[in-house]
Amino acid sequence: MLAIVAFSLRVPYLPFFLGDLGVTTTGGQALWSGIVNAAGAGVMAISAPFWGAISDRRGRKPMLLRAQFAATFTIGLMAFATAAWHLLALRLVEGALAGTVTAATAIVAVTTPKERVGFSLGMIQTAVFSGAALGPLVGGLLAERIGYRQTFVVSSVMMLAAGLITVFLVQERFTPPKPRDDAARGGLRGTWQVLMTPVLLAMTATLLAVRLASSAVQPIIPLFVAELAGSLERAAALAGVTLGVLGLTSAVSSVYFGRLGDRRGHRPILVGCALAAGLCYLPMALAQHPWQLIALQALFGVAAGGMIPAANAIVANVTAPERRGVVYGLLAAAASLGGFIGPLAGAGLAAGLGFRATFVATALVLLALTAMLLRLGRRQSSPGTT
Repeated sequence: MLAIVAFSLRVPYLPFFLGDLGVTTTGGQALWSGIVNAAGAGVMAISAPFWGAISDRRGRKPMLLRAQFAATFTIGLMAFATAAWHLLALRLVEGALAGTVTAATAIVAVTTPKERVGFSLGMIQTAVFSGAALGPLVGGLLAERIGYRQTFVVSSVMMLAAGLITVFLVQERFTPPKPRDDAARGGLRGTWQVLMTPVLLAMTATLLAVRLASSAVQPIIPLFVAELAGSLERAAALAGVTLGVLGLTSAVSSVYFGRLGDRRGHRPILVGCALAAGLCYLPMALAQHPWQLIALQALFGVAAGGMIPAANAIVANVTAPERRGVVYGLLAAAASLGGFIGPLAGAGLAAGLGFRATFVATALVLLALTAMLLRLGRRQSSPGTT
């Protein structure tokens, strides 16, 4: 959770920091925010399968440490940026070397009994969402109190602390696969065959769509909040609340839905939450006050909190333990692709058609995902996918 807080401190003030770096127009700030956010996700889409494959051979803890200590340096260097492209370059490096959630998810998926995997992955998402809730809240307040650059330094120190906690407190009993094992010999080719099954293709699309939905509005939320409020005063703090409340409600719902999925099945929860998420985004386009947007973001958080652990649990149930590192790496690549497309598309729509168009487009993506999941449920009922 500490690592996610460190990553998300920058979210509510990034567009305003870009203003200090010379990007003076609202459209330019929205566009550059989208590019900076998309850059790291785009590189991570390429690097995540590579790190996932290494984690299956070398262990998941070393991958978690790599991600945390690399982020310590990239975030710290952002405090010294003097141009927008400096942030872009650092996000590219961060995307290539980071990936804390993927590594932590792989550790839990491998070490947890099947009957509790939904609950355990729900707890991972609780940590992620809690960090995503606290980060923007604290980041918005810190940016107003101590300044943008100093907040980057705080983020770097927090990431360093997370790495040291992993060094001394996280234990992993890892047995390297033998060269003669089919899993080791099959490599990525065998894993691609697993991923081409309809169930895993659907889960890949789910994680991509959820990441796309949340990241599409992320670069424009601070600017949209400022427009709704009619003033830049307290805009960073209000944006922090808007983004933070999503993480807070997601943190609570992920545990509840993870445990419910272990008892009732993960697929119905996934479909219901996808539908609810799409329906939450439509009225956001009609918001007239920041508090309306905050309330709708809170409701979307409840739905998002059910979707991700359900999808991850379905993946764990249909994937052999010795392949889970690389499978989750490939799924992280798909999610990162959503994180790459989302900010660019969201910022582009906002710059061309206005902020509200982004919310409508995001709702349509989630409703299309719901239709796909319903169709899959009617056509196939595979053992272990509930």
